[in-house]
Amino acid sequence: MFTLDLDRFMFELKDGTLKHVGSSTKSATAKLYDVESVDVREFGDERVKIACEDGAGNEVEVALDPAEAREIARGIERLEDESLVFE
Repeated sequence: MFTLDLDRFMFELKDGTLKHVGSSTKSATAKLYDVESVDVREFGDERVKIACEDGAGNEVEVALDPAEAREIARGIERLEDESLVFE
């Protein structure tokens, strides 16, 4: 399941083209549940990309600095050590 929360975005649809016409200070939140596949790979010269996909073909990609990727790995290891998940 994929959810997308667009906070007060305004778009224009003209001649088949979708264009953002609102303020540039808007925000959005995307969430992907029931992930069935995860791919981790290099992205550019100095980044790591995590791509997650659900069974319906919805996909979310996140590009991280190596330090951010290491922090995620440490967080997962901490959860494993604390037996909070992965039982």
